[in-house]
Amino acid sequence: MRIIKRKTLSDYWAKHADARPSLQSWFSEAQNASWKSSDEIVKSYPYADPIADNRIVFNIKGNSYRLVVKIHYNTGVIFIRFIGTHAEYDKIDAEKI
Repeated sequence: MRIIKRKTLSDYWAKHADARPSLQSWFSEAQNASWKSSDEIVKSYPYADPIADNRIVFNIKGNSYRLVVKIHYNTGVIFIRFIGTHAEYDKIDAEKI
């Protein structure tokens, strides 16, 4: 899969070093994946939550952080929509961000 924008993740882990290993691991796995549906993602990430409009919420670093992505399965592109703490996530509408 192609991930737009890795820089969003690297900027985040520059400020939150404890998130770096988990985000790098997620990035590597997602980049090498060929997901065709949210069901395939949940098989690999049982704590991932599919939400509206082909968005997935990933729990990062034991649910300390949340990563929201939008996936275009037909083109194999993942768009990073949000990365933040659990408290920050609670303040957004993940279905619209």
